[in-house]
Amino acid sequence: MSCAPTHLTCEYLIDPIGIDEPRPRLAWRISDPQQTAYQIVVDDVWDSGKVESDQSVHVEYAGPLSQPGQRLIWRVRIWIQDGDESPYSEPAFWEAGLIGNDQWQARWIGPDVPQEAKAYTDCRYLRRTFDAPAEISRARLYIAARGVYEATINNAPVTDDVLGGGFTTAHQRIQYRAFDVTDRLSKGENTLDVALTGGWYCGWIVKNTRPDIYGDRPALIARLEIEFADGSRDVIVTDESWRIGRGPVTMADLYMGENYDARREVGEWEAPHVEPMDDVPLSAYRMQPIRRVREIRPQTVTEVAPGAFIYDLGQNMVGWCRLRAAGPAGTTVQLRHAEVLNPDGTLYTENLRKAKATDQYTLAGDGTEEVWEPRLTFHGFRYVEITGYPGTPDLDSITGVVLHNDMPHTGSFECDHDLVNQLQHNIEWGQRGNFLEVPTDCPQRDERQGWTGDAQVFAATACFNFDVATFYTKWMIDVEDAQQDDGAFTNTVPDIYQGAPAPGWADAGVIVPWTVYERFGDTRILERHYDAMARFIEYMGNDSESFIRPDVGYGDWLSHDAFTPPDLLGTAYFAHSSDLMSRIATVLGKADDATKYRTLFEQIREAFNNHYVTPDGRIVGDTQTCYVVALQFDLLPESQRKAAAARLVWDIHEGHSAVWPYRRRNTHLSTGFLGCRDLPHVLTRFGHLDLAYELLLTEDYPSWLFPIKHGATTIWERWDGWTPEQGFQDPGMNSFNHYAYGAIGQWLYETVAGIRPDAQRPGYQHVIIEPGPQIGRLTRASATLETMYGPIASAWELRDGRFELKVTVAPNTQATARLPDGQEVALSPGEHVLECAIGCG
Repeated sequence: MSCAPTHLTCEYLIDPIGIDEPRPRLAWRISDPQQTAYQIVVDDVWDSGKVESDQSVHVEYAGPLSQPGQRLIWRVRIWIQDGDESPYSEPAFWEAGLIGNDQWQARWIGPDVPQEAKAYTDCRYLRRTFDAPAEISRARLYIAARGVYEATINNAPVTDDVLGGGFTTAHQRIQYRAFDVTDRLSKGENTLDVALTGGWYCGWIVKNTRPDIYGDRPALIARLEIEFADGSRDVIVTDESWRIGRGPVTMADLYMGENYDARREVGEWEAPHVEPMDDVPLSAYRMQPIRRVREIRPQTVTEVAPGAFIYDLGQNMVGWCRLRAAGPAGTTVQLRHAEVLNPDGTLYTENLRKAKATDQYTLAGDGTEEVWEPRLTFHGFRYVEITGYPGTPDLDSITGVVLHNDMPHTGSFECDHDLVNQLQHNIEWGQRGNFLEVPTDCPQRDERQGWTGDAQVFAATACFNFDVATFYTKWMIDVEDAQQDDGAFTNTVPDIYQGAPAPGWADAGVIVPWTVYERFGDTRILERHYDAMARFIEYMGNDSESFIRPDVGYGDWLSHDAFTPPDLLGTAYFAHSSDLMSRIATVLGKADDATKYRTLFEQIREAFNNHYVTPDGRIVGDTQTCYVVALQFDLLPESQRKAAAARLVWDIHEGHSAVWPYRRRNTHLSTGFLGCRDLPHVLTRFGHLDLAYELLLTEDYPSWLFPIKHGATTIWERWDGWTPEQGFQDPGMNSFNHYAYGAIGQWLYETVAGIRPDAQRPGYQHVIIEPGPQIGRLTRASATLETMYGPIASAWELRDGRFELKVTVAPNTQATARLPDGQEVALSPGEHVLECAIGCG
């Protein structure tokens, strides 16, 4: 008998509570090589019957629509190739949320603080005390905020999630969470408390750039549904019966930090400000929440001045510190955070700009050790300065608590080069630090915004390292919410930094959904945003002259001494997004649209060549990125591609700096955010794999390994964020945790290790295994990836005159292995070992 299916998920999540997808998609894994049929049974409401299909992911529930709060329990069984039938799986469930604002029957409550008081760093406590007259059989808390909140029931946290509330375009959509709080309540008196501050709604993170973009005060809305063992029910909602007061958190802001006075209790309860429910949709939270995912113990502590102690955690991280201290009541311990140190060993904080990144804890002084950590802020840091500590702190006095959305870690890459392994480490930690609610550009300074250009160049790498399907699903809803009336996607999402849509930034609205489709086989993300993407393509056409885009945007942001014309980049990305739209239309069965967008692509390509390509094959701008985008996006005729690749190679070897014309590149890159991801792919595609490796393994500036040689544990924003000759770059734009250049990770997985999805059978239902070894560069490399079907692995080694490749193919998938000697081998699920002669490369 076949084994029962495992790893049951609904909308990528395990047993989700509070989802508002009317037709959720189900998935499972099998241990047998190939599924031929399945049957899903959902309680007594739907039975799919036996369905002849190998589909085991994104299977749409087709039963009756669920009612608000309804839990549906499901099981699945399968049949395999020989007709054998499996047992049913263990049960799994999903639970519907409150579908529609009218279900809440609650009101918004919060502080009554006038806008001019600027109380967005204030923290208020909201409380409701109620009686439970009988034993409780079931309880659900639905909660949302204009701001950031932490909820407790009877002094116990409702959840281990943190920074509740989240970041959305708040005049378009606000997220709510649903929690099973049955075991938090008890018969008799109960108290529901919520700490509330401005967060992403009206904290400095939005007021820093656009005052009161959403509102001038935080607010809370909640609904607590209780079912008792005797069959009775009660509902507690936010209204005028609640009370509001001040408490131990005296200040909390995402940029500034948090102040906590342990001597204070909440007092002077007052009636809250009450507002009616408005028309802004309350939508279910769609992704893994922000959690404490790991802890880091400091490596060293140094007293740099009397009473000032600097801790080195050894890793640039995002989160906060847990403090341990004992001392007199009223003693205030201050923690300041920074990514790097000045030459004298003190904190370098100039690059934080206005962000104070400072927490303060005032001791209660009860004679015992006090343990405290913030709840309503976060910082990006490696180093922590402690002042005001009672006595001498040691390595156990603080612990780094790492926060990010709790995405499952799915990928690994390793080779026999220590610096490249550290590069992969840095890429992963850059993603950890910046995948917090939205894909931020940086986590430390007064910015932390969802820059779309950074997001799109890194998207494929992100999909290797972590399961980001739900993260991007939520963020793409944000992208559409922020879309402008003329169809333009914005440069930040949510849209804080208004400006003309930039090439390579706004195009994320097309590129990211396509990437999610490629990596997860998700057609719904294409369907959901198709009209928005079509409006964007129309906008670009209307905003172009004879298919040439205007001279706007950020260019190849932070490129090294090279200027790529923004209009060239805009035209290239216009073509690329149109090409992707043609493919998307094909996937969705929109044949006429596919033809329309294919024709548009050809028209833009012709205009690009007429406008930017000279008769001798040079491209206007003559930068590495000019040639990279032209080749990667297939904008050049076949007859000119080889010459363009040769010109790119020449520039890497012999080209001269635009800033210092007498200085040769001497085998270095000059690409910025838009060029760096595709540079190694273009070199590989056009027969220059050796040069791609050489750039990867270069250790002097500018290169991927230069920061690592100088102690980096995350990816820097700039190639020259710090150099021995000039020290720190411009502090106004110098993050040491900025993931864009980490897009090289895609090439490590796809080319060095050789794991690549097949767009014809996306989501790794069919896998291409095609490593690209180079004799004299690396002797071995390996990568693993947990797909929705199960694990895929590729590991190669050059040994004893042979190239040996070990491959793992997940159940219910197939693979094609391509060896360096030209062999092509079809692989079934399971373990495989392949070989060829070493001289083949």
